[in-house]
Amino acid sequence: MSALALTDAGNLYGAIEFYKTAKKKGVKPIMGVDFYVAVRTRKDMQAGIDNRRTRLVLLAKNHDGFKNLIKLVTDSYFEGFYYKPRIDKELIEKYNKDLICIAPSFSSDISNALKNKNVEKAKECIEFYKKVYGDENFFIEITRHPEIQGHEGLMQQLIKLSKETNTQIVAAHDVYYINQEDKSARDMLQLVNTSGDMSDRNTSGSMDGSDEENFSFINEERAIELFQDIPEAIENTVKIADMCNVEIVLGKWYFPDFKVASGLTHDEELKRIAYEGIPKRGLEMTKEVTDRLDYELKVIKDKGYAQYFLVVSDLLRYAHENKILTNIRGSVAGSLTTYVTRITNVDPLAYKLPFERFLNPERPSAPDIDMDFADNRRDEVIDYARKKYGYDKVAQIGTFGTMMAKGAVRDIARAMGFPYDTADRISKLIPMGAQGFPMTIDKALNEVPELKEAYDKEPDTKRIIDMAKKIEGCARHISVHAAGVVIAPDALTEHVPLQYDTKNKEDA
Repeated sequence: MSALALTDAGNLYGAIEFYKTAKKKGVKPIMGVDFYVAVRTRKDMQAGIDNRRTRLVLLAKNHDGFKNLIKLVTDSYFEGFYYKPRIDKELIEKYNKDLICIAPSFSSDISNALKNKNVEKAKECIEFYKKVYGDENFFIEITRHPEIQGHEGLMQQLIKLSKETNTQIVAAHDVYYINQEDKSARDMLQLVNTSGDMSDRNTSGSMDGSDEENFSFINEERAIELFQDIPEAIENTVKIADMCNVEIVLGKWYFPDFKVASGLTHDEELKRIAYEGIPKRGLEMTKEVTDRLDYELKVIKDKGYAQYFLVVSDLLRYAHENKILTNIRGSVAGSLTTYVTRITNVDPLAYKLPFERFLNPERPSAPDIDMDFADNRRDEVIDYARKKYGYDKVAQIGTFGTMMAKGAVRDIARAMGFPYDTADRISKLIPMGAQGFPMTIDKALNEVPELKEAYDKEPDTKRIIDMAKKIEGCARHISVHAAGVVIAPDALTEHVPLQYDTKNKEDA
């Protein structure tokens, strides 16, 4: 396999991890999004009408195309969120450059028009996408699911329509799990996410909820077999892969645009503040002090991190002036520079603390200054950063909550229809993990004899635990990271997609 596409539904959550893994394995990563499209406009949010939506797959041809995906995702959350993040024709036309457009076989506006026997409407949709993206960048997706009743009939209509409109078709296969035996785990995960149980068969999120449907990762031989009557659809998968060449620069630091009023460079400003801070800390201008400070400042300058220190120093200055409690943790205590610039409060010379534990000139690792602010006033510091650097340049980091051992057991037992006391009894046999060392189901089976005995002797317990192991570690939800804040030199949407905090629509 030479290329692989990832098109998460409505977002780019998995994009960077996918990109890095594909590159590591020698596979070309194709970056895309399976967008939700509003049936009217993204700003229409009327119950019973606008909770319906169609789908549209967009793939980035290059880095500029990837940036357009970022902007589309951001606007879909900021302006179009109604049950799901939605784009509309206005956004499609606004961010159309360097993208390949694929109309999904089952849930696009084109396929919906055909299902409603409105061929003219389907043709209008095709003309719209060709006008926006260009004939060479638009494809109708064809999928093959002989196990799903009525699916092939719709595909034949799409193939016929593609010939009538001289539109390219491309073979595709939705992948929700790697192996077919994982289907039940995926269905259970959908039930967990929708708070359903096994009586709610249609909440599985598939086309018809049947047990026979196959959304596993098929191999090349199976793909050729499924699409042998339309070889051009297979050929176009290679054509699209050749058109997509996204290169993302990872590991490069982008610092905020810290303005120096004195007109000095960032390195000169940091040196000025540091030397002025020596007597303010009660230190004398001895050779030991100046030699250590000059050495640290040279390392900081050589690595290009002066801006970082100035930004941190400024945030802490604001906090101190406004009587906001702060604390600094970690190896940064070994820096004299941070001590005299009032970032830290420990004299590293007095305690013989090495600077290299914090910033080693022989290693490529970046400095890491962990700052704590009083929880009830943390928002004031973030607001200060937004006002200083720009609201479009500051955001909090998102974090993914995952299915942990105890929770996975409880959720699976409920989804399987077992009574609460069954789930409660099994989950209580799983110990709590230590900070940084979460408990896993396998580890609990090895450490807790009572759990292992129940697993070996009770069929229901075995069923629950086996299924819980399959969803353990899966992402459950996204929320705001407890501490992380990003400050960029330009609009964050030049680098990453944004969305609002689900609990606070004013925070990105």
